[in-house]
Amino acid sequence: MSTAKTVAMVTGASAGMGADFCRQLAGRCDVIIAVARRAERLQALAAELAGKVEVHPLEADLNTVEGVTRALEALRQQGPVDYLVNNAGFSTFGQFADLDIQGQRDMVNLHVDATISLCRAAIPFMRERGGGYIINVSSVGAFLPGRGLAVYGATKVFLNYFSQSLQAELEGTGIAVQALCPGYTHTEFHEPLQGFDKSQVPASMWMESAEVVSASLAALGNGRVLVVPGEVNLELARKGLQRQLDAL
Repeated sequence: MSTAKTVAMVTGASAGMGADFCRQLAGRCDVIIAVARRAERLQALAAELAGKVEVHPLEADLNTVEGVTRALEALRQQGPVDYLVNNAGFSTFGQFADLDIQGQRDMVNLHVDATISLCRAAIPFMRERGGGYIINVSSVGAFLPGRGLAVYGATKVFLNYFSQSLQAELEGTGIAVQALCPGYTHTEFHEPLQGFDKSQVPASMWMESAEVVSASLAALGNGRVLVVPGEVNLELARKGLQRQLDAL
């Protein structure tokens, strides 16, 4: 009988959807490697989930070479992982030409470079074990080009394309890849965005973090790569895609 443990790595695990992924994966996993910058939040999460799952807190800033290296080392030492959730992310808000360029580069580093690095490290082990799950947290904004989120939205378009192509390459391996595309979600994500007023967004457009995570996990393995939780968000995504087709 196999004694292999079921292991997950969740990035951006200290709050919001990352923390909720840890909570909801606790029933599926034996070990969760929880990665984030805020060590005290990770320790609190580990204490909350004690008795349900073994949480290994990993303080690491994935926007740095050192942070990514630490996460890769954790994959090697504490893996292989059955679930990889690339959730860490942030956004700026404003006209591209008026924003500090470093913040835009940091988004590309975190959303793109860190994601592909962790996927590249995890996939060979998943393939060897005959399966696994990869969730790349994208955004419904990937379908809605517009002002104020030029680089953020572009990185999410990358994640959608990357996830779909990766799933095609991994056909027959037992590995399921998902690009989760949530809309407005009640988390700490919007708090640092100067110029963004949450009150201007209708209540009907907001979802709870746990609700989004539940939709993501429920959709794993059903053959869908792009997962847009919530009927309002799904309608927005379809309209956005149609506008792009009409522009051709």
